[in-house]
Amino acid sequence: MAMIKIAVVHSDFKEKFSIPRQSGLVSFESTIELLFPYNRVEALVGLEEFSHLWIIFDFHGIEKSENPSLSVRPPRLGGNKKLGVFATRSPNRPNHMGLSLVKLIRIEGTNLIISGGDFLDQTPVFDIKPYLKEIESPLVANSGWTNHVITKKLEVFFDCECEIGLKEKIIEVLSLDPRPRFHDDGYKKYGSRLGEVDVHWEVIDGILRVVQII
Repeated sequence: MAMIKIAVVHSDFKEKFSIPRQSGLVSFESTIELLFPYNRVEALVGLEEFSHLWIIFDFHGIEKSENPSLSVRPPRLGGNKKLGVFATRSPNRPNHMGLSLVKLIRIEGTNLIISGGDFLDQTPVFDIKPYLKEIESPLVANSGWTNHVITKKLEVFFDCECEIGLKEKIIEVLSLDPRPRFHDDGYKKYGSRLGEVDVHWEVIDGILRVVQII
């Protein structure tokens, strides 16, 4: 049975590069638009009482393969170690299905305004479920190999003018260091599409500098 798309995400992330590797790492607002015939107010009655939601979606920007690899190189390990795909949250999965926890900001008609998502713009949504902290937040839990991983953020400086609101968004995303980590690619300039702007940046000696915003 084919999965049914019930909604689509409208996001500031217009390309895969620079999307946070986990949900909740940035506070950008996105919109989940329910689609016909699920865009009826009755489907959302009671949802406004919850603070967070589980979103089940399709990694639609990933190329599908008939013989997907069952091992991946997690970026958080520098891309130097292979782990089983089911021990990671890699988007390169057999069914390319994602699960993200987001914060519900408000409901506008049959649109959900959320924050903390890691969605490519136009991401298809298969289901929406409320988060239950009493059940889904165990007091004792083990996060496996991620317990030993230290996430460091880059300092971000601007060599060009930028309005405050946009600057905050850029810092949130780029401080997470979206560069590929599978090898040391040396000095390079990069570009990230965020909303309606293209951000050009470089990293030298561990310092990220935004050199141009178009």
